[in-house]
Amino acid sequence: MKKLMMAAAMAASAFATQAKDIVDIAVGAGSFNTLVTAVKAAGLVDTLKGPGPFTVFAPTDEAFAKVPKATLDALLADKGKLTAVLTYHVVPGAVMAKDLAAGKVKTAQGSELTVTTAGGVKVDGANVIKTDIVASNGVIHVIDSVVLPK
Repeated sequence: MKKLMMAAAMAASAFATQAKDIVDIAVGAGSFNTLVTAVKAAGLVDTLKGPGPFTVFAPTDEAFAKVPKATLDALLADKGKLTAVLTYHVVPGAVMAKDLAAGKVKTAQGSELTVTTAGGVKVDGANVIKTDIVASNGVIHVIDSVVLPK
């Protein structure tokens, strides 16, 4: 019995150390390179590696590719605007897909995102294409467009 308890404790410990934070998951996924570059340029890495919990609506590289290059370059060069756009994709707390309800949700940026659920979940018109990627400090939902604060 004692060996079984020790084995269970070691397995739990190994699992806890393997849990990745939001930034590590985004880096490892390979489909969020532009988002990771933007997070680094805005100086938000430490924040998104923090305890959270956070819910991140993460645009893919394809989502960023929809943004005109000149607009994206200007955004990456303006830390204040970049920070506002990125924190607009973050909601305090860990909100799982089953808990997403239609309505307004306050973002870390201070404005509100509009969530709709008719015909699939959308955030400010961006389709949520993958849900509930659990991180040690929150959850990621993948979206197919970059959303901008009003």
